[in-house]
Amino acid sequence: MALQQTIDLALASNIGGDGIPQTALDAALSVVGNAMKRLADDDASGRLPLLHMPRTTDDLDSIRKAAAWLREDATDVVFLGTGGSSLGGQTLAQLKDYAVPGAGRFTESPRVHFLDNLDPLTFDHVLHKLPLSSTRFVSISKSGGTGETLMQTIAVLSALAKAGLKKGPADLFLGLSEPRKDGGKNALRDLLEPEGVRFLEHHTGIGGRYSVLTNVGLLPAAVLGLDIAAIRQGAADAYEPFRAGRDAKDAPAAVGAAINVAMTLEGKNITVGMGYADRLERFTRWWVQLWAESVGKDGKGSQPVAAIGPVDQHSQLQLYLAGPNDKLFTVLTTEVAGLGPVMDEALAKRAGEPGFAGKHIGDLVAAQGRATADTLAKNGRPTRQIHIEKLDERAIGELLMHFMLETILAGYALGVDPFDQPAVEEGKILAKQYLGQGK
Repeated sequence: MALQQTIDLALASNIGGDGIPQTALDAALSVVGNAMKRLADDDASGRLPLLHMPRTTDDLDSIRKAAAWLREDATDVVFLGTGGSSLGGQTLAQLKDYAVPGAGRFTESPRVHFLDNLDPLTFDHVLHKLPLSSTRFVSISKSGGTGETLMQTIAVLSALAKAGLKKGPADLFLGLSEPRKDGGKNALRDLLEPEGVRFLEHHTGIGGRYSVLTNVGLLPAAVLGLDIAAIRQGAADAYEPFRAGRDAKDAPAAVGAAINVAMTLEGKNITVGMGYADRLERFTRWWVQLWAESVGKDGKGSQPVAAIGPVDQHSQLQLYLAGPNDKLFTVLTTEVAGLGPVMDEALAKRAGEPGFAGKHIGDLVAAQGRATADTLAKNGRPTRQIHIEKLDERAIGELLMHFMLETILAGYALGVDPFDQPAVEEGKILAKQYLGQGK
């Protein structure tokens, strides 16, 4: 397995009374163990198709073919969708420098864009800058009724018509949504199918925030040339302890769920994920939605906070070390020692840092990741460490599946449904009402 998880710095036996007591951890592991039995039933019965995705291969060719069609003669590929329909794809795309500061400006053609936040100024600007005749668009909505995605799609269709292109929507668009139900409405299909636009089918049993291992996440990855089979293999690595029937204490995702449950039992209701790599930034945002929308119900759950290192040492660490001790920290590091430019000895001395001489940038980043975890622990802040040997397709697949399993088990253990989002749906309905009323 590519991931190494350590919870030593979260335990009271190692960091003092502000850590997780062994009794709380044991109680949480017992509850999570029961949740694992429910998960095993979900797998055996087929109630939770997500659990079958790591070993599914029969859809990979269709994803690769769709990706090849999108890439052909394209300068740009734009993914329209929001939340779970976008963040998983963005997480995988960062392996190819998507949204990486600086480096993202130099990505190879086709350039990939995710327009996930509905901002009128941004969308208008992008539409005017894109070379429409060589741009492909993918509209993603599981239900087909997501208001943001529908508005984006309507705007693009209007822009294409206004441009008077020889190629029409059928040559420039791809849809991704659930199959049309008998007598049911699917607004995205109603919008695009009359234009001759082809659709990939969104898995009916896997919701948006859990869809990263389906064509929703793997299609952008394939457009960028990533090994989508390896992503699924990494997910299988994360699920293997569960398939093997191990105890909760021997399944990393179950241990992760248990320390989160234990923290809530101790009244600490904030959980911070801090990734020490530019290419984990979108992962932390994906995780925030996954955790918040899955576990935050019925007055239960904890507030997820995303951070990225080393930069957020300067913006957040002061609060974390000297503010309220009400958080669980997860520090994610990658094997970067020995990577990056080497520091010239004379220049290091001139800067007053002779210790930098001969060191790589990666050496400092690796030291900072370790130092942050140790400093948090020395100040009585419970800290979990996850180390990734090599951040590649297999590793990111394992990381994604680990946190999906952790989230589901925590939801089961806390007695909430980790798959619905009633509060979010309420807001969506009200927003459409306001729009229709001109408010």
